[in-house]
Amino acid sequence: MLTLPIYMDHHSTTPVDPRVLEAMLPYFNVKFGNAASRNHSFGWQAEEAVELGRKQVAELIGASPKEIVFTSGATESDNLALKGVARMYRTKGDHIVTVATEHKAVLDTGKRLEKDGMRVTYLGVGRDGLLDPDDLRRALTDKTILVSVMAANNEIGVLQPLTELGRIAHERGVLFHTDAVQAAGKIPFDVDQVQADLVSLSAHKMYGPKGVGALYVRRRNARVLVAPEIDGGGHERGMRSGTLNVPGIVGFGRAAEICRLDMESESARLRALRDRLLAGLRRELDEMEVNGSLEHRLPNNLNVSFAYVEGESLLMGVNDVAVSTGSACTSASLEPSYVLKAIGTSDQLAHSSIRFGLGRWNTEEEVDYVVGKLASVVRRLRDLSPLYEMAKDGVDLKKVAWKK
Repeated sequence: MLTLPIYMDHHSTTPVDPRVLEAMLPYFNVKFGNAASRNHSFGWQAEEAVELGRKQVAELIGASPKEIVFTSGATESDNLALKGVARMYRTKGDHIVTVATEHKAVLDTGKRLEKDGMRVTYLGVGRDGLLDPDDLRRALTDKTILVSVMAANNEIGVLQPLTELGRIAHERGVLFHTDAVQAAGKIPFDVDQVQADLVSLSAHKMYGPKGVGALYVRRRNARVLVAPEIDGGGHERGMRSGTLNVPGIVGFGRAAEICRLDMESESARLRALRDRLLAGLRRELDEMEVNGSLEHRLPNNLNVSFAYVEGESLLMGVNDVAVSTGSACTSASLEPSYVLKAIGTSDQLAHSSIRFGLGRWNTEEEVDYVVGKLASVVRRLRDLSPLYEMAKDGVDLKKVAWKK
């Protein structure tokens, strides 16, 4: 039975899996100890739970538990990675390379570092959203200390060629960081395969709780050093002080474990749903464009633009379906998506884009409902658009001289 509203915005956040919640509950009021309390059983119990969570998160990405540093979320992890490396390796160099389509947690951190005297290069991407490895090669200098490229884009779901990019960075002796928030738990991700030195993770993107994340910091084959951003107490081997969020870490660990065990079957199921959604929309509507590479893409992501339709009107028309027009972190802005602009999408099309993020409990019935609802709304809005009528009559709108 179909239940409204339908949630298809899993890139912004995911509901906590009941199995995750069950694991967390005792650590709020029964096993409530501080993991840093070493003098009694309550503290020992909490520490044991934290170390299990650390092991479960590490196993998801092929790391050692000792390489996992818990944080308050991926934004803090990104900040710790970039600022921590910038401070620790400042005597070696003052240059960082990243990409124009990165999450704001990386882009804004880069801007802050520029104010502190660092030089940051923001590489462009192609129409498919992919970074050309040769562009990275050309950007590296003797003063480059870090390359930061996200594994999967949070808006268009494009998967960057991390293995090749990591190899290029290491050939020049440069550290490689990736924000793997959207990729980890959805597709196979191994820190050794992609040659990552630092990896940012978040629990609430993989059916865990909000307010907890992690930073992988390599300890093997040239140990990576990171200067702390938060001091006081020396927690997390001195890299991130503060009382640990034990219930959150327990939930993070259990969520990571579920993702690791179910990834293959769940990815196939979500890819089938995504393809069903795209096929349905293509069947019902013309003048529709998929943003970013469809081949190199997360299995649960679809980002499409509908020509001659205004995005906010479209969202209001489908108010019983939770989707977005871009990143949840910048949704308050009226500006078109900077990610879509970076891949060459016009402002008009960028404003009419919808990001679908399919998830663990979405069904074929829900997909079919969304196709029908969205097609109906788009057709109704286009009936009100003289531009759509002109385009259908063969008028080249790019050549029209509009009167002011």
